[in-house]
Amino acid sequence: QVQLVESEGGSVQSGGSLRLSCAAHGSIFRISSISTMGWYRQAPGNQRELVASITRAGTTHYADSVLGRFTISRNNGNTMVFLQMNSLKPEDTAVYICNAQQTAPLSNYWGQGTQVTVSS
Repeated sequence: QVQLVESEGGSVQSGGSLRLSCAAHGSIFRISSISTMGWYRQAPGNQRELVASITRAGTTHYADSVLGRFTISRNNGNTMVFLQMNSLKPEDTAVYICNAQQTAPLSNYWGQGTQVTVSS
């Protein structure tokens, strides 16, 4: 099993910035088997959507809505993933959830989620 622990989110005004972090905990074998890590978000009444992801090799993918404003990164030990969020907008308000995909065995792990609120 891999446990994902997210940092606290927060509340900011429109145009502000926040940085989220997520730490992966588990055996060395499990951690070394993590391939892609990412952040999803879910706003009330909406489906969960992918915000950004990063592969072990460092290839990133962003939702169109956050491109140019958010940056995803991970540490060399493959144990943490970060989401730097700049120029935040009220529509970014959601619960942000960390995700990790393990290749052996094939598994998908989720954090508990952290609230991000952007006021206008």
